[in-house]
Amino acid sequence: MQQRQYLVLLLLFFSVFLLFQTSNGHNVTRLLAKHPSLSTFNHYLTLTHLASEINRRTTITVLALDNAAMSSLLATNPSIYTLKNILSLHVLLDYFGTKKLHQIRNGTALAATMFQATGVAPGVAGFVNITDFKGGKVGFGAEDNGGKLDSFFVKSVEELPYNISVIQISKALPSAVAEAPTPGPSELNITGIMSAHGCKVFADTLLANHEAIGTYEDNVNGGLTVFCPLDDPFKAFLPKYKNLTASKQSSFLEFFGVPVYQSLSTLKSNNGIMNTLATDGASKFDFTVQNEGEEVTLKTKVNTVKITGTLLDEQPVAIYTIDKVLMPSELFKAPTPAPAPAPEMEADAPKASKSKSKSKSAPASESDSPAESPDDDPADQTADDDNAAASLEAGRFAAVGLSFLLVSLLL
Repeated sequence: MQQRQYLVLLLLFFSVFLLFQTSNGHNVTRLLAKHPSLSTFNHYLTLTHLASEINRRTTITVLALDNAAMSSLLATNPSIYTLKNILSLHVLLDYFGTKKLHQIRNGTALAATMFQATGVAPGVAGFVNITDFKGGKVGFGAEDNGGKLDSFFVKSVEELPYNISVIQISKALPSAVAEAPTPGPSELNITGIMSAHGCKVFADTLLANHEAIGTYEDNVNGGLTVFCPLDDPFKAFLPKYKNLTASKQSSFLEFFGVPVYQSLSTLKSNNGIMNTLATDGASKFDFTVQNEGEEVTLKTKVNTVKITGTLLDEQPVAIYTIDKVLMPSELFKAPTPAPAPAPEMEADAPKASKSKSKSKSAPASESDSPAESPDDDPADQTADDDNAAASLEAGRFAAVGLSFLLVSLLL
């Protein structure tokens, strides 16, 4: 009898564990939908595509604004791109539940935000100061706002411990950098951004090739991801580039662009083959994205390079730096491995008969399909998020139902 009771307890423990495991995901849109006073904030998280970015992260805090605070913010008529910067400043890349807010070590903490992670915010502009004034009062302020803490904790909205915390604050965080007019995609000077951040040689080479730069510009509005080699490796590579024909030079430069927006978090989660601006029918001009932990690499049959930095990550355009020049196998040959040295023959050993082997190992086949790209349509994003949330709910009910079934069978 005692053994049966022990087994029942063990099964119940397993069920509870499974329940928590299936509830680790979150959907910020669904969480905020329970609170009508935050509907405007929720709407603009979806419209700016921040909601999908929040849902992809596992440790996050959202500083939500009620409808009145959002009305004050929208009264300045910011563009949708500027509004995205402002709202991304309200997404902290750490977990701050109510308990943690009132137990901050030394009373003050500095939190990185999603705005800082885009690479657009210079210096400390993308950080938020959180200060516990005791007595239940907690202040928030953008670090580039002269140290002013003029927005305060109102209440906890939703908390999934150490996964996502949604807390309401009294007003939007003022930040001159986040509020600065942000150009739309078609107004972005992508070569200027690259030139100013260590990719000047590549940018100048791209500008000099009218066909390639035209292809890049044609794709900016619809979505574009650029992997630009840093100056030193590309400068050393220029002699090889100049030996290519004019059409091959264009294809080579277009090879560093992908015709969809790929955030860094997407690149870390969607490994696989990715088509490029140079992909055209039989001319694959693709590469494979791989990641190990936080490191993301791009690989062809010729060589492998590593993403070293983010110059811009603002939908629909992302620009990353790479440490070497990625070489497409359509234009360059893979290095031939040095033959292994023949084993030394013993002095008295008979000579082996001469024969040639004609068998060759077949090259490994690769898929021709492009890596999945994020959907830009807010309605589709919501549908995907709803499906994910529905799966999580189903998992929770399945875990509980299974436990009760097993208990009933044992009793």
